[in-house]
Amino acid sequence: MTRTMHARSRRLGRPAAAAAAVLSIALVVTGCSGSKSGQPNAEKPTWTLTSQTDKPSGDIDSFSWVSYAEPFSLDYAYAFDYSDNQVLANVCESLLRLNPDYSLTPSLAESFAHPTPTSWVYTIRDGVKFHDGTPLTANDVVVSMNRHMDPAVGSSWFSVYQNVDSIKQTGDREVTVTMNAPDSQFNLSMGGSAGVIESAATLAKEGKNYGNSTGGVNCTGPFSMEEWKSGESITLKRNDNYWDAGLKAKAGEMQFIFMNDTNARVNALKSGEVDGGWMIPAESIAQLQSSEAGDVHFGMNTAVGDLVISNLEGPLGDLRVRKAMMMALDRQGIIKAAAAGYGEISNALTTTSVWQGASKETLANAFDGLEQYPRNLDEAKKLVEEAGATGKEITYVTAPIGTDLSVISQATAAAAQSIGLKATIKTVTPNAYSTLFSDPTAREGVDMFYTSWYLSSPDPLEMYAVLRTGEFSNYGNWSNAEFDKIVNEAITIDDPAKRAEKTAEAQKIANKELPWLPLSSGPITVFQGKRITGVEPSIAFLYYPWAATIGAR
Repeated sequence: MTRTMHARSRRLGRPAAAAAAVLSIALVVTGCSGSKSGQPNAEKPTWTLTSQTDKPSGDIDSFSWVSYAEPFSLDYAYAFDYSDNQVLANVCESLLRLNPDYSLTPSLAESFAHPTPTSWVYTIRDGVKFHDGTPLTANDVVVSMNRHMDPAVGSSWFSVYQNVDSIKQTGDREVTVTMNAPDSQFNLSMGGSAGVIESAATLAKEGKNYGNSTGGVNCTGPFSMEEWKSGESITLKRNDNYWDAGLKAKAGEMQFIFMNDTNARVNALKSGEVDGGWMIPAESIAQLQSSEAGDVHFGMNTAVGDLVISNLEGPLGDLRVRKAMMMALDRQGIIKAAAAGYGEISNALTTTSVWQGASKETLANAFDGLEQYPRNLDEAKKLVEEAGATGKEITYVTAPIGTDLSVISQATAAAAQSIGLKATIKTVTPNAYSTLFSDPTAREGVDMFYTSWYLSSPDPLEMYAVLRTGEFSNYGNWSNAEFDKIVNEAITIDDPAKRAEKTAEAQKIANKELPWLPLSSGPITVFQGKRITGVEPSIAFLYYPWAATIGAR
């Protein structure tokens, strides 16, 4: 699905905000392939989207990767953030595979069928083994999927399964999912964490320790989990018995190193202490590009930087105040100060990259004509006064994850104060920040926080489905009956083009009602050190076994 850290949301969110004078920034996005990005200009940064870096010259014994935070959990039911999924994607696998270009292809399910509007039938691949050597069975699939429906588990991905009536083994290698209503999104979600398959025996054996540093995981991916040193690192080992010869890991071992401090992460990359990392702090792109330690690459992204409205019982419960905040935010200045210009203003909660089934006409309809919310402090002040919110306080939560997050928090607080609101910034740890996306109690007393919300399927409806009344990721409990009706209807439509037409209606409502405040979108970034090559830059690194393709230069 989506999230943060920056969060799918999940997700924490890679910030891109800042208080600064409005500056015109011309952004040029070109190409699809190439091994080195363009050198940014201080005023007008340009970049090239890279779909594939140079192929490795051969295998490598080991390489290291830096992460801004330790995973909250490697239990696929709770893997709802960047730090979790970038590890899990290399260890565990789903029924389908979400590729770097966001296409879906067979994985642990060698095929699937949709014989009726309310059923999905998966044929499980033969000859696949878990890391402990036991064979993958249809029963493992049934048990793994049913966990999402167990209230005692409390899966972050329950919404994917909300229309499921039953999941049963219907053949030696066949599993049938029966729905209580048509649901186009279910199968599309089987390429992400919601479709991960684990050994039923391991789940039973490890119990509450499953997925943590003690219990670990036992999956089928190109790497197995070797060691988890809490607070320090996770080491993965190549799975020499991996079923997919085309994605057999080129590294014998890889290690994730946790570094909360931004400067420490960048210095580790520059010095060669670590070989690579995703989501490079924007303010560090230029210095890494000018170093001889490696290359910065830009890839396709599905994330939009948003301000999540997590409390609609406070001042932000009034639409006029939310609109006022949008008009008070210097979004172009935020991109300049927090993302070094690597981005563009977004008035929607989705990027065009996920509207893959839409016609040109539908795509234009979905994005053209949206409310732009140009900066206008005088008009914003009037709206706050009309709402009777002048002098009222909002609490914004942030974390010391990067300069961008700090900039966004300061810019948001400044915007609120400039239109007559009071703003308090509360700083928590990176791990506590991720908890905002999974624990309602962590959001108590919180009015706003930032997320870089990415989608885990090639369909924009995923974004709007999570904003329906009562959804797990509808953090502010926003509710709009017309919106719910449109989204629910869209979910029943199998045809991607027709479904996109209906989703465009939902996007327009979200643009007007602002359950979240969209800020900007930009490319995903990755640093590849001089010892390694082979990475495919894409937000799909959250689900695709990206580390398997990395080898020696």
